[in-house]
Amino acid sequence: MRTLHIGLRVADLERSLAFYTRLGYQKLGEVPETAFGSLTMLKLPGDEFVSLELVHEPTGGQVDPGGLNHFVIQVEALHDTIDRLTGQGIDAEPPKSPDGSDDFWTSWLTDPDGYRIELVEWPPGHPDGITAADFP
Repeated sequence: MRTLHIGLRVADLERSLAFYTRLGYQKLGEVPETAFGSLTMLKLPGDEFVSLELVHEPTGGQVDPGGLNHFVIQVEALHDTIDRLTGQGIDAEPPKSPDGSDDFWTSWLTDPDGYRIELVEWPPGHPDGITAADFP
């Protein structure tokens, strides 16, 4: 088993699609008129599979992101990523190092519907994600 993707309900599909493509996602396709609304499938460069689905129901009203705490995106060079995002009009918090080192960085930003996104730059040699080795 493995997690395939998450679906985020969005109030304004075009606004959210513009945000996530500026963030770096690529649109792979759409599934119109499902029981949930239209589904727009996104993936990150270098990924083979969809990792994010934008769910849009025009009559669904305002989105309440209160049930989702955050999701995390791994980046190669966080400081460069923040500079690129700032240049595209996306505000992100200044990078911080959770362990005080010079090679492990995180930053936070918020999408147009209020979903919190954590950006992570792992130290060199760290696996692409949290493993049991991260918990002594």
